[in-house]
Amino acid sequence: MITFPQRLLDGYRTFATQRLPTEQSRYRELSERGQSPEVMVIGCCDSRVSPEVIFDASPGELFVVRNIANLVPVYQPDSAAHGVSAALEYAVNVLHIRNIVVLGHAQCGGIRAFIDKIQPLSPGDFIGKWMAMFIKPGEVVEQRPHESLQDFVTRIEKAAVFRSLENLTTFPFVRTRVESGELQLHGAYFGVAEGSLFVLDKATKEFKSARDAVIA
Repeated sequence: MITFPQRLLDGYRTFATQRLPTEQSRYRELSERGQSPEVMVIGCCDSRVSPEVIFDASPGELFVVRNIANLVPVYQPDSAAHGVSAALEYAVNVLHIRNIVVLGHAQCGGIRAFIDKIQPLSPGDFIGKWMAMFIKPGEVVEQRPHESLQDFVTRIEKAAVFRSLENLTTFPFVRTRVESGELQLHGAYFGVAEGSLFVLDKATKEFKSARDAVIA
């Protein structure tokens, strides 16, 4: 007897009877010629923040890697296993991605755990160590005077996007392509409650509503 989540089986059956017939030719084409997405999205594992849903993407359009708090580690070619770095290397060197988007979001559990130092996350095997790479040695992250807790959390959620963008440039193969104009890096922030999207204005270093974004 097969045991599998019923919700997923129901979802697949809906996909197979409703969406697949309209996209069958696209799937066949993708299976024959392979994928060639122009955009890589580095997002959070949070179930509420699906890049494919937010950007209304069709099969083959986005190359997505998701992790706790949408973090990118610094370039560190050692003997350890590096999932995000491996995905990044494949996207840039093999797929020749033209754009990388770091997608942060509101109510991020990883960021809140980092701020609150929630137990038992800190002494765990993985989450505490993963979130520790958010800050540089000697760096202090703390609430500013007269800053509400909500504003503090939001500021740090957005800071995680900036840190990941900064860490992306430590990868030689990323930096080289950015400098040559072959690759562009972008930041975005999703408001879960409103379904709002904000994109990073590189000139002002501020997040602005995607509704008002001007294509450059």
